[in-house]
Amino acid sequence: MVNVSYHSARVQGRVNRQLYKAALAQIASFPIQTTRNVPINVYTFSCERDLPEQVASIRSFIRHVGIPDTFTVISDGSYTASSCNLLCRIHPCVEVIPLKKLLKTDLPQCVSDYARVHPMGKKLAALMSIPVNGTTIYTDSDILFFPGGSDLIKLANSNTKYSFYLPDCSLSVDERIIYDDTEKLNPVNGGFIIFRHQLDWSFAIKRLVKLQEIPSYFTEQTIVHLTMHHNQGKPLCSEQYVLNVEDQFIYPDRFAGKNIALRHYVNDVRHKFWMNVGL
Repeated sequence: MVNVSYHSARVQGRVNRQLYKAALAQIASFPIQTTRNVPINVYTFSCERDLPEQVASIRSFIRHVGIPDTFTVISDGSYTASSCNLLCRIHPCVEVIPLKKLLKTDLPQCVSDYARVHPMGKKLAALMSIPVNGTTIYTDSDILFFPGGSDLIKLANSNTKYSFYLPDCSLSVDERIIYDDTEKLNPVNGGFIIFRHQLDWSFAIKRLVKLQEIPSYFTEQTIVHLTMHHNQGKPLCSEQYVLNVEDQFIYPDRFAGKNIALRHYVNDVRHKFWMNVGL
C-alpha cells in the first residue's frame, strides 16, 4: 500500500524548497525583526548545493535566538562569489570564509589526508580548527531554530565549564575506530556542538592514525563522539534539541513548535525542513 501521507510530505518539501530557492535573492535581503544580541560566535560548514538550507538556517537562528557576535559560514570551496555575497546580505554579522583560511597549520596529517579524500574529512578539519573564544556554536546547515532557542542564551551566560552535544537518535558510527561496546553508549551527533573550551582531540585522533583503511562518511562523527565523551561533554535535552526520525512516514512534523530550540533535519526527514521555513 502506498503511504500517501509520506509521499505528499516529500512532494510538498520539494515544492517549498524550489519556491524558496527561486526567491533566495529577495529572501536574503528581507529584514529580520530582532534587536536581541547574544554573546555567541556561530560557525557552520556548507557547500553551494546547500545554499537554500543555509540561508533558512541562518535566518531562523537570528530570528529566534538573536544576533550573534559573528555567524561564520565556512565554505567547502564550492560557493560562488554571488552566493557568498547573498549569504552576507542576510545580516551584517554573517561572513563567509574559505575552509583553507580557517584551518590550523598544525592539524594531524591523518586529518589532512581524510580532508583530501572525503567531504566529512573537511568538516572534521573545520571542527578542529574553530577558535573558541567564549561560547562558540557549530551548527549544520540543515538545522532550523525555533522560539525555544532562547535557551541558548541561558547556556551562553551560564558558568558551566562543560561543552554540550546534540544526542543522536541512533548509533551512526565507524565501528573500525570503536574499540569497546561501552564506547557506543550515548551517541553524539556531529551536527550541533556548543563549545565552552577548546577540546582535546588527541584520544580520538590516535584511533584515526591507526586506521588502515580509507575513512568513511561516519568516521568524522565517530571522532566527534569519542572526543565529546573524552572531554566530559554533556548532552542537550533531547526534547528541546531535537534529532528524531519517528515521524518520517507521516505527513506532519511532530516535533516542530515554539517550545523547542532546534530540530536537526537529517536526511530521512529533510523534506520536513521545508514545511517549517519562515522568512
